[in-house]
Amino acid sequence: MADPYYITTAIHYPNGKPHIGHAYETVAADVIARFQRLMGRDVRFQTGTDEHGLKMARKAEEQGKTPRALADEMSGHFRDLFDRLNISYDRYIRTTEPEHHTASQALWRAMEANGDLYLDRYEGWYSVRDEAFYDEKELIVGPGENGAEEKLSPQGTPVEWTVEESWFFRLSAYQDRLLDLYNSQPDFIQPGSRRNEVMRFVEGGLRDLSVSRTSFDWGVKVPGAEDHVMYVWVDALTNYISGLGYPEEGAEWKYWPADLPLIGKDIVRFHTVYWPAFLMSAGVALPKQVYGHGFLLNRGQKESKSLGNVTDPMVLADQFGVDALRYFLMREIAFGQDGSYSPEAIVTRANAELANSFGNLAQRTLSMIAKNLDGDLGAYEPSGDDKALLTTVQDACRDGLPDQFEKLAFSVGIDAWMKAVYACNQYVDEQAPWALKKTDPDRMRTVLQTLFIALRDLAIAIQPVIPEKAGHLLTMLGIAESARSYKELADEGWYGALIATGYRVPKPDPLFPRLELPEAEEAN
Repeated sequence: MADPYYITTAIHYPNGKPHIGHAYETVAADVIARFQRLMGRDVRFQTGTDEHGLKMARKAEEQGKTPRALADEMSGHFRDLFDRLNISYDRYIRTTEPEHHTASQALWRAMEANGDLYLDRYEGWYSVRDEAFYDEKELIVGPGENGAEEKLSPQGTPVEWTVEESWFFRLSAYQDRLLDLYNSQPDFIQPGSRRNEVMRFVEGGLRDLSVSRTSFDWGVKVPGAEDHVMYVWVDALTNYISGLGYPEEGAEWKYWPADLPLIGKDIVRFHTVYWPAFLMSAGVALPKQVYGHGFLLNRGQKESKSLGNVTDPMVLADQFGVDALRYFLMREIAFGQDGSYSPEAIVTRANAELANSFGNLAQRTLSMIAKNLDGDLGAYEPSGDDKALLTTVQDACRDGLPDQFEKLAFSVGIDAWMKAVYACNQYVDEQAPWALKKTDPDRMRTVLQTLFIALRDLAIAIQPVIPEKAGHLLTMLGIAESARSYKELADEGWYGALIATGYRVPKPDPLFPRLELPEAEEAN
């Protein structure tokens, strides 16, 4: 039986169409999910949309729609984007699903049964945009939406003074247990910088948390108090277990606790303070780790409508290709840190490494095999140079890339893989098979066989990042879909088995044509 592995993204707030940050997080989660499947694990990958809350209610009102109509429309845009980006999710959850409401109410009852909920009155600052409560001491002063100085949340979003009856969760009772968690499991919050921030926050003292609202009704009803709806984060965080059938512990419950909730750094507090406390209260096991990745910036700036620099990731996928975009996002940015992108950067990286290096290696190798060997590979008798190259490639594909991907160090793992690609291209230039065709045809065959074997390993290793193109290359190499997992990299007999079938290498299709900047970008 394969070991279960459960990875989730934050469910995305669909009060507008998805932006590049949504694409970045979900592509990263997909790369992890695909990698873990190739490692032989039984993966469940969940993403979806968080559709309740005051922000959704107000946006729907602005547009003259019901909140449900807005949620249906916008959730559809997210699903369309993820399908376009080749996201291999197993479950796309929506918090408007009846099963999710049932699970959220079950969690509420469990916290209530533990004595952690009580009715009182909330007076304080609330950010609709963040769907978060803030203490006075957390607020900053800065220019508001009209340019005048006003109080803002730590993220720079507007806050409003809120007074209403509310149910409260006894968060203060969990301060010591949370600190014990962070100290006993130092890897629970990653990267380490996020852990330090959370510990400082909790050490500063926790106040009980308002967990219901009466000023609007777009949300999950509080059991026994249906004039209240749950605070959107109680509802939203529950998705990680409602998607597994909670409160029932059926077939999907084997995936809990989650191995890796992957979230943006701006919502780490909700996932590492509130969520563990809710689960402790309800008697549910905690996730094994929470990872807060960095932001993706547009030419070094955070995207915003006011700056006019919001990018539609669908447009990027159409302009540059899905796999080139996926590759750039994982290769360019040290995961966990903030990173920056631009059309120029995507084109430069994709052309240098995918078109000119990996794609060109595949194109000229398979073209020469098809043309000069009539696609017939033949028996393989390597020399010292050939064995040395394959050792370099095997080290990168069996150890270099997988070891770093296990650590979520995608750019480092891809760099190890890329060095093996460069080694193959250097080998081609040194061996010059086009010249060997006239002087030593047998040696030419061996060189091309060596490159063919190397391409198979390179393609298997990079599948999580560029699944469509790597899969197409493996098909051209004659590798069956059932023989593309990472364990196959240790199979020394695959080449002999392939030639025994009489497989002939076809004339190849170009994997990565060179990209050009759109005219509008060139004009800039």
